[in-house]
Amino acid sequence: MEALAELFFGLAAKASMLLEAVNIDIDKLVDVLRYDPHQPLMFNTGLFMLLFVAFMILFWIVKGVRVLKMALVILFSLYFYYKSSGICCLILVGVCVSDYVLGLLMEQADKRGVLSAKKLIVGVNVVVNVGMLAYFKYFHLIIDTLSKFFTVSGGFESLLLPAGISFFTFRSISYIVDLYRGKLSACHSLFDYVFFLTFFPPLLAGPVVRAKDFLPQIKGNPIVTRAMTSEGVYLIMTGLVKKVVIADFISGNFVDRVFDNPALYSGFENMMATLGFTVQLYCDFSGYSDMAIGIALLMGYRFLENFNAPFKAQNPTEFWHRWHISLSTWLRDYVYIPLGGNR
Repeated sequence: MEALAELFFGLAAKASMLLEAVNIDIDKLVDVLRYDPHQPLMFNTGLFMLLFVAFMILFWIVKGVRVLKMALVILFSLYFYYKSSGICCLILVGVCVSDYVLGLLMEQADKRGVLSAKKLIVGVNVVVNVGMLAYFKYFHLIIDTLSKFFTVSGGFESLLLPAGISFFTFRSISYIVDLYRGKLSACHSLFDYVFFLTFFPPLLAGPVVRAKDFLPQIKGNPIVTRAMTSEGVYLIMTGLVKKVVIADFISGNFVDRVFDNPALYSGFENMMATLGFTVQLYCDFSGYSDMAIGIALLMGYRFLENFNAPFKAQNPTEFWHRWHISLSTWLRDYVYIPLGGNR
């Protein structure tokens, strides 16, 4: 009996130690999965790679069931944005709902031929999105500038900038404006629209995806081909090389050091650092765009090319046409031409 009791207590002690170890691991796992403002989730992080592999396994399991596939992508997209911007993911959800409602109202106004109502809906959408963009991007800068001349209080230093806010607000505006112009039909499925606006590959750094290009793909429920998979993997690898091997290396080992203390370096070194920063900027943007386009291809969705060898341009105009193409064409179609263009 004593031997059995000793064995029992020994097993109980080991089980307790095992549970404590598991609890510690669970606590660490929760800390890793929780939002950390100092370590936002990006494509070039090890955590994203692990999460994305797990996501793709589930995606391939449920890809034959459209509802399950879309629900999985939406949940992963919202979690991805939560890991990048914390509680600001609620702003993204709010924009999804407001756009969906405004789209249905635009459709009703169009059927009744009430032009003033359509203009009002566009105005509301633009004011809300641009106002939100200006508030989060520039309000802190204005307050910081004023504080150098006046006494400003109110705890504005805690203002959190939602990651990629420009890109989902541009998506939102393109949807409502294209409805107004008659280039698109209103999306009647809230599920489809949330998928469109929250789709994670282009969410943080582009490319800028337009509703008229992406919503038909969502409704069509595309099938991933072998060619799309190989192209997607190639673009992801190319983007990683641009971002990690070139941009991050140049930044950490040369550009940042010179820019932090330019007086310690010669004029030639400062000039080379400026050129290095140009290369870093290009590889950052184009590398991230390549990865976003490649990841979307692995799920069957195709985006347009975003960078087309801009340094081969012969003049500034051609450079503009080759650099961040989705953004420059968006600004042309939704800002430049509506304001009068060349006139």
